[in-house]
Amino acid sequence: MTDQTRPAAVRVFIALAPPDHAKEELARELHSAYGTHPHMRWNRVEDWHITLAFLGELPPTTALKLQAPLADLAAGRQPIPLSLRGSGNFDDRVLWSGVDGDLDALHVLADDVRTAVKNCGIVFEERPLRPHLTLARARRGDRSSAGEIAEGLAEFTGLPWPAERLHLVGSNAGRSRGPIHYRDIESWALGSGAPTGSGADRQLPR
Repeated sequence: MTDQTRPAAVRVFIALAPPDHAKEELARELHSAYGTHPHMRWNRVEDWHITLAFLGELPPTTALKLQAPLADLAAGRQPIPLSLRGSGNFDDRVLWSGVDGDLDALHVLADDVRTAVKNCGIVFEERPLRPHLTLARARRGDRSSAGEIAEGLAEFTGLPWPAERLHLVGSNAGRSRGPIHYRDIESWALGSGAPTGSGADRQLPR
């Protein structure tokens, strides 16, 4: 990507992601809700993730500086056993699925990720970690749909799975009026630190 086409800023976060079979399992549970609540702004299944640190908008060069410390961090960690369980909502509008499993290890990883970010000199708002997947958002004025769907998912318990990769993600949120799209800037296998691409040559979301 040339300097002329590289975006001035990209919205960045660091996350874990469920494997495809875990997302498909939850999507099957949501099938009826997709039909009964079509006006919810449903997130794409492929974009479901567990945010460890939300950094906001950063210049692309700043985001790329995170690659080496995050690779080192991932190299020394083992996959974390997790599962998806239950549901709820934030502020009657944001529908989420809960996360279960080794939450102590998840919190330790999140703390160390945030320390690595701060050691890079990046300032961001530190919010308490509340492990979840954001599934959908109700439209303005709709204060009931998220709660109705969450109630139907309250007893959902997914099969366990290992979180095996640490993802540095960029999104186009706030840069257009279209749907939000997420794309890995880079990701690393926990326990190996092996990147999925060439690092500095990866394209950031437009």
